[in-house]
Amino acid sequence: MESVIGLTAVAVAILIGFGALGVGIGMGLLGGRFLEGCARQPELAPMLQTKMFLVVALLDAVAMIGVGIALFFAFANPFVGQLQAALGG
Repeated sequence: MESVIGLTAVAVAILIGFGALGVGIGMGLLGGRFLEGCARQPELAPMLQTKMFLVVALLDAVAMIGVGIALFFAFANPFVGQLQAALGG
């Protein structure tokens, strides 16, 4: 049973880490393209800024969903109950 809990902790760490890494890369690319677009056509900056903030919110939502799933596995692990039932205890 300890291996299930340990591997779940590793999975939680990977889930949160890769989620943060993906959001960081995505925001970096998005910010760079936003600045490039504003430099090319400054009159479109307010419209581009609105769209950029919408996409940033969606990127953050993906990361928060990953954190929520990770916290679920960390504190209400369904695999431990399944393992106990399979072992007959």
